[in-house]
Amino acid sequence: MAVARAFCARLDKTVVECADRAGFIVNHLLFPYLADAIRMLDQGGVGIEEIDTAVQQGFGYPMEPFTLLDSIGLDVSLAILRRLNQEFPGMGCEPPLALEQLVAQGCLGRKAGRGFTRPVRG
Repeated sequence: MAVARAFCARLDKTVVECADRAGFIVNHLLFPYLADAIRMLDQGGVGIEEIDTAVQQGFGYPMEPFTLLDSIGLDVSLAILRRLNQEFPGMGCEPPLALEQLVAQGCLGRKAGRGFTRPVRG
């Protein structure tokens, strides 16, 4: 731990300890939120830009959900959701069908130039 703490200090990062578990802290909280954004899009009545703008303006987040998904990579996001859902069923990490379909079509986000945002920003 001392070596890890020293390394983080050199990177000017804050150390937060938690138990060894799927998703640790950030992904455990982040990915149900991202999955909910995809589900809201699937329900219709609101588009990507509206969801992204509402979240950024309403919560003050530095990056919108669909921009973040495209940055992380849709395939990586899908893998994380699958793992979290396996470990914690029923907590909102069931991979949305739209995400499964986009990954199957090769829409992997920024790295593929195709994702939720077209063209992928960034």
